[in-house]
Amino acid sequence: MKILVVDDEQLIREVIKEYLENDGYEVIEASNGEEAIDKALKDDISLIIMDIMMPKLDGFSACKEIFKTKNIPTIMLSARGEEYDKLLGFDLGIDDYITKPFSPKELVARVKAVLKRGSGLTNRFTYESLVVDFDARTITIDNEEIKVTPKEYELLVYFINNKNIALSREKLLNQIWGYDFFGDDRTIDTHIKMLRNSLGDYRNLIVTVRGMGYKFVLQEK
Repeated sequence: MKILVVDDEQLIREVIKEYLENDGYEVIEASNGEEAIDKALKDDISLIIMDIMMPKLDGFSACKEIFKTKNIPTIMLSARGEEYDKLLGFDLGIDDYITKPFSPKELVARVKAVLKRGSGLTNRFTYESLVVDFDARTITIDNEEIKVTPKEYELLVYFINNKNIALSREKLLNQIWGYDFFGDDRTIDTHIKMLRNSLGDYRNLIVTVRGMGYKFVLQEK
């Protein structure tokens, strides 16, 4: 599969390219929106990773032009985390949105999820009777939907995408609430407690890492 990486910062393109190629993807690059349009329309692209703020033509305008001709799955990158940017992107038809700075491993995981979704395969996580449907944004246990807050859901999805990785409270705050959030460790601890209560019998999947944060660990059957 060929992925088009669009960003005006060469270092970011190189890092993304390295991680994607390590996973077997072919990568082509563009440094601005105009170049992205040209390459997307001329080449057979499976997915686009598009930065928003770029010279000559921004990512939103480039996507709008590309989508007139081709329906290519797209993940937007942005140094900003405003809700308006996300809503505008989703209104345009993008598939996912990730805020800089980001984990390259997380980006690769999101690439796989978007491509899997586009292939028609079910995009869900299943562990025993616990099912998280990423498309429907639902959590069910024993076929009964569990009501959670948006932040609880985002926390669980982030844990699932980072299984067996110890995550600090600061990392969780930055990834779920954003780098401009002025909360503290109690915000994370409170939401973890709520999420554990919501998960019931599966509460022990979220393990406390003493002095650091939390880890999502699947028990061996």
